[in-house]
Amino acid sequence: MTDNIIPMPEKPKMGDYKRHLLVCTGPRCTEDGEAQALFETLGDKFKAAGIDKGELRVKRTRTHCFATCKSGPIMCVQPDGVWYYNVNETNLQRIIDEHLVGGRPVEALIYHQSTCSVP
Repeated sequence: MTDNIIPMPEKPKMGDYKRHLLVCTGPRCTEDGEAQALFETLGDKFKAAGIDKGELRVKRTRTHCFATCKSGPIMCVQPDGVWYYNVNETNLQRIIDEHLVGGRPVEALIYHQSTCSVP
């Protein structure tokens, strides 16, 4: 009798982060590719704001669809449960400065906020 033990793959590694910014880059959110272009600027913007590392580090991920295909680009900040719409270059900078750095969501740009609380 032989053991058919399949070895587990190596676990991925991920650094700590305070918030996770999810950006919809799907084709129905912004047909002109605006969301993808904004996503591509995040690395430099996070570095300039000091949220690319350390205690306030923000992880960023591009998603394909949130199924709320109006008034994009759409972004979601977790674990805060804050959903932003109409995220153009100016609004993105406000979200970075006020919410991701300052900890105050930009009320005028929120279209949904989760009522769930994190334990």
